[in-house]
Amino acid sequence: MHVSAQRTTKATFKQGDYVLFRDPEMFWTGKPAHTFVCRVDRAWMNGTYTLTALATGRAVYEARPDYMRLLPAVDAMRDIDTAPLNTEGAVDDMTAAAIAWLTQQHATANRRAELPAQHD
Repeated sequence: MHVSAQRTTKATFKQGDYVLFRDPEMFWTGKPAHTFVCRVDRAWMNGTYTLTALATGRAVYEARPDYMRLLPAVDAMRDIDTAPLNTEGAVDDMTAAAIAWLTQQHATANRRAELPAQHD
């Protein structure tokens, strides 16, 4: 009988990265809400990470990289990059985050540049 196993490579995450984390204990015991978005706060020499769950602010200690996947900025910003412009339904197709970002850009772009205050 021939047995094969998938070989995985260990990912390395940096402080400030956003990751999707699956809590292995919650997952394997069938508990709900086992997968959530986190920010990497610290990398440890033993290869584990300390994370902060974005939705709850809860700290996750000793997170193993096998249960983490990087959430690249390009994926988060894809809706803005691919949104149809000048169409009646454009706003309906965009997420709230995309609309907020565009609103911020519009406010900043249409404001007169200010010089820094001089201190004597």
